[in-house]
Amino acid sequence: MPALPPQETSQPGSKSAARSSSVVWSPSYLGYTWTRGHPMNPTRLDLTMRLARAIGLLDGVEMIEPSAANDADLLRIHTPDYIAAVKTANTHPVPFDALDPPYGLGSADNPIFPNMHEAASIITGGTLAAAREIAAGRTRRAVSIGGGMHHAMAGSAAGFCVYNDVAVAISWLLDNGYDRIAYIDVDVHHGDGVQRAFYADPRVLTVSVHQHPATLWPSTGYPSECGVGAAEGTSINLAVLPQTSDAMWLRAFHAVVPGAVESFRPQIIISQCGVDTHREDPLADLALTVDGQRAAFLAMRDLADTHAEGRWLAVGGGGYGLIRVVPRSWTHLIAAALDRTIDPTTPIPSSWSDYVATIAPSVQLPDTMGEGGDIAYRPWDGPGGAAETGIAEQDRAIRAIDTAILATRRATFPLLGLDQDDPRD
Repeated sequence: MPALPPQETSQPGSKSAARSSSVVWSPSYLGYTWTRGHPMNPTRLDLTMRLARAIGLLDGVEMIEPSAANDADLLRIHTPDYIAAVKTANTHPVPFDALDPPYGLGSADNPIFPNMHEAASIITGGTLAAAREIAAGRTRRAVSIGGGMHHAMAGSAAGFCVYNDVAVAISWLLDNGYDRIAYIDVDVHHGDGVQRAFYADPRVLTVSVHQHPATLWPSTGYPSECGVGAAEGTSINLAVLPQTSDAMWLRAFHAVVPGAVESFRPQIIISQCGVDTHREDPLADLALTVDGQRAAFLAMRDLADTHAEGRWLAVGGGGYGLIRVVPRSWTHLIAAALDRTIDPTTPIPSSWSDYVATIAPSVQLPDTMGEGGDIAYRPWDGPGGAAETGIAEQDRAIRAIDTAILATRRATFPLLGLDQDDPRD
């Protein structure tokens, strides 16, 4: 078992009894179970927590077990008729192959399952619990890997998401002392539900780094989607092409996200940490490794430390490499929140591998907590600043990612008072 540094116990300016970091977890999260064979299988959550325990990450960590979100919580974002429809979904069966069922409930993506309302409410309650712990000063960082249902709309389910836990938590924070909230979404799919909920609200900055909408559902998240009215400039979309690798993704992230966050001056950063950006994910086409995803988590944590006095709320999201990918990536996410470093070369504990072999004997299990991904990105150095390497494939990748960077910066940076072409902004 690797040696992990001790968890921090205090923070300048925090209450003496405050925890540095919190993990929100409930076994009830495993009740968010769609149909047999559905890509979003709660096994990924169970295996993540088993791996985190096996590696010693959760030693001495007191878990926060949430209660379910109530109707008043859900009504912050969702309509009364939609909530009623979720509650009664099991009594109104819909054909499995329905293309456009009422409220999005009963489609192939969002099939009706037993106790759907209760399962979705506990997921939302977990993200709310994390928000409340931070707002009350009882913790500085909080992570709930069950959350991140960023596609759910006010009146419909979408993309495996029933209730939009992140939007509910943001709404609650806006009513409880926060008026500058930065939401960063690194899921492979556009964070459309959260963007839509706050598209006209200048108090919320939504940043989504995702696969280009011309190549992937939900076909939204173009750079031109910038917000409306007083909120123009507070929706930022960075769309990258299929097969984008660690180094190129990180080049793009660091060319856009830190400057936008610094300009916005958030009081808290909320991160949706979907890991369907991985090269093995069956539902998308990016080419990140576990190492690249870990680097993204650490970058968002560092932004919170730099610009939001360390206040960071992290949730899960997508990720359908149920065994080889999600458990390792989200164990690194939990480690980032706890300030407990796990070296990517750390061997996978045999106790975890032995357990997984009993439930998935045909899966080739990883040996270490990383994959040797190349995360040594070259920082963006302005329009036309990247010198040709003479390696055709690499030069094409740089040109493609720099095109994406410029499209986003030119659409939004002037609205934030930043220079779109100056790499220092």
